[in-house]
Amino acid sequence: MNDTQVTLVGCVATRIDYKDTVNGPSARFRFAVTPRYFDKRAEAWTDGTTSFYTVWARRSLAVNLAGSVSVGEPLVVHGRLRVREDPPDGEGKRWISAEIDATAIGHDLNRGTAAFRRVVKTDTPLMATQKASVV
Repeated sequence: MNDTQVTLVGCVATRIDYKDTVNGPSARFRFAVTPRYFDKRAEAWTDGTTSFYTVWARRSLAVNLAGSVSVGEPLVVHGRLRVREDPPDGEGKRWISAEIDATAIGHDLNRGTAAFRRVVKTDTPLMATQKASVV
């Protein structure tokens, strides 16, 4: 209920790391977000500081992501923001990381075109058994 929902626009920075786990498919990648602003003094558009996020996708989103996205492609990512602080390492440095549990991911159509293909879901073995016993 109180999750922070964010929508980010950026580019895929690493390859998609896809795994089948006991809880279902899972995928992750690093996402680079660079704000642009108009510098009035230079009278030109300028890039700001790039922020990197780890994006996590689960279940069917993970499967579709792994089959659709490559490094360098522009995306729009929507999901829950999680900020983690790791304990200090041996040198006393603390790490803070920002992760997104994605609920939706799509190509940024301001920067290119995409061809959408709907995924046809098949019956699960349990449903197929139930249908066969009904007949």
